Amino acid sequence: MDFQLFFIEGLNHILDPKGCDHMLFLLALVASYTPRDWRKFIGLATAFTIGHSITLGLVVYGVIEINPALIEWLIPVSILITALLNLRRVHRKHHNSENMAVRFFITLAFGLIHGMGFSSYLRMLVGKGNDLAVPLLGFNLGVELGQLLFLLAFFIILVFVHSLSRIKHRDWIIFLSGGCASMAFFVSIETWPF
Repeated sequence: MDFQLFFIEGLNHILDPKGCDHMLFLLALVASYTPRDWRKFIGLATAFTIGHSITLGLVVYGVIEINPALIEWLIPVSILITALLNLRRVHRKHHNSENMAVRFFITLAFGLIHGMGFSSYLRMLVGKGNDLAVPLLGFNLGVELGQLLFLLAFFIILVFVHSLSRIKHRDWIIFLSGGCASMAFFVSIETWPF
């Protein structure tokens, strides 16, 4: 199987505006940080990649089975929870003393959910009976590059907002997180599996 083909598929899967749930999650994930927090951006993106790589591999190799309808509902729920955690953080008195280990493990857990969502798509591309290692590696690396490109674009916008505008960081968090929460809420209603 062609590594390059699956690398491009992974990249496109992240950057495709039709499937914006992944970008929406990343936006909610980093919405509460400032440009000085670029290391946290990278750490959280890595936690997310680790999570989705694990479940992507487990499902594609048939180690675990998933209910696709449940996963399609849990993805917007993970975005909603992430955005609400940002809004909670805004209203806490000492929001700068956040426990990054807790945030890392929450992000890792949500990565596990999102990886299950990717798995049916990748399984469909590969087909049954084919070697999965090369497509899985290519797809995961494409996803990671797509995430990094998205976060780089967000970081540039964030630098602009913080240095050239009069928007307060608190208002920025409320605006972004509120928008992410609203969109995720409506998608979670649409995808309700029960």
